[in-house]
Amino acid sequence: MTDLTGGSTLPQERRVVTPIPGPKSRELQARRSSAVAAGVGSTLPVFAARAGGGVMEDVDGNSFIDFGSGIAVTSVGASAEAVVRRASAQLADFTHTCFMVTPYEGYVAVCEQLAELTPGDHAKKSALFNSGAEAVENAVKIARAYTKRQAVVVFDHGYHGRTNLTMALTSKNMPYKNGFGPFAPEVYRVPVAYGYRWPTGPENCGAEASAQAIDQIRKQVGADNVAAIIIEPVLGEGGFIEPAKGFLPALARFAADNGIVFVADEIQSGFCRTGEWFACEDEGIVPDLITTAKGIAGGLPLAAVTGRAEIMDAAHAGGLGGTYGGNPVACAAALGAIETMRELDLVGRARHIGSVMKGRLSAMQEKFDIIGDVRGRGAMIAIELVKSGTKDPNPEATAALAKACHQQGLLVLTCGTYGNVLRFLPPLVIGDELLTEGLDIIEGALAEV
Repeated sequence: MTDLTGGSTLPQERRVVTPIPGPKSRELQARRSSAVAAGVGSTLPVFAARAGGGVMEDVDGNSFIDFGSGIAVTSVGASAEAVVRRASAQLADFTHTCFMVTPYEGYVAVCEQLAELTPGDHAKKSALFNSGAEAVENAVKIARAYTKRQAVVVFDHGYHGRTNLTMALTSKNMPYKNGFGPFAPEVYRVPVAYGYRWPTGPENCGAEASAQAIDQIRKQVGADNVAAIIIEPVLGEGGFIEPAKGFLPALARFAADNGIVFVADEIQSGFCRTGEWFACEDEGIVPDLITTAKGIAGGLPLAAVTGRAEIMDAAHAGGLGGTYGGNPVACAAALGAIETMRELDLVGRARHIGSVMKGRLSAMQEKFDIIGDVRGRGAMIAIELVKSGTKDPNPEATAALAKACHQQGLLVLTCGTYGNVLRFLPPLVIGDELLTEGLDIIEGALAEV
């Protein structure tokens, strides 16, 4: 059998040897409280010591099954052999020159890989940055330069980052926007096809939501004023919402017919996560621009905007960049991550993980009526929790369920506009035994909650 751990030497097992958090983590937490700004939160206050494959080990020797991947970042594992090997070699050569001062091959090689991997066979170019928010912000700059328009259209439940512009693009107030305004202008929000909560049912959602969104754009903004339409093909922080079938193609056609740049924000959903290289491939969407980050570099900070060459070239020379954008060590890590994804067929692995998880979670839904919806694709799966007999969001149960999982040695994350979604983002290299054990813990925690 193929070794999925990416060369990790960590035992692939769950191990709880102290209360959670343990004494060393509590000691570090006290230090953190006096040195780190209170606005920086943490889901689980245990301090990591090592991680790899499907586990994370803390400073107290507890080993957690990882269903979070650092928020979809360590898809190839947190210490993948090819990532470590390539990044280490680059570290020994040089750490930085700034690509805008003296370029280097790694940056070019990553851009070549992105042109090959992203949807569409048209000529493509890329620019590299540090974070997902930077990528989205630069996609807006490029779209405005290309179209000579200003308005940007985004969607209910969308999340795009924490900079001023990307906070404006983001739909959730707490914790991302509250008290941080005023925000950037010329941002317009329209409905998204959220099938579980669509008033006339999921079967009507795609057509009705796209018609509503397009009608609002025409009436409130004017299609001729729109530079870009930006959407996550699977909405991440908003609750792992898969837009109902037909919604994305209708928006993409509308954009093409009106000279609008269609931007797929694949920062959380990209790089094999949903069982395709990119989630927009599910309905054959070929975006004009695609933003990537998170899973791109096996845990090192890197992001990209990739798109049609004529659009990417619209910005004037010197208009795109940044001191650290496309750092050589991060580029080396990205090439290692992509090598790992190809060699281990992590697209196929994500589909397998999705099949196992959805099967088990759907069976749990039959047993526990607080599970209102099971959704997602590949290794980007979620359950939405509601109050029994209703569709009223149940954030209290969600928080309690996450805490119960943490105490049992399973790292899980919450999300959702209403705070009532438990999301699962295991590393794509997780073994089946750990995957099954994690699902067993979830089922036991549901019985408690």
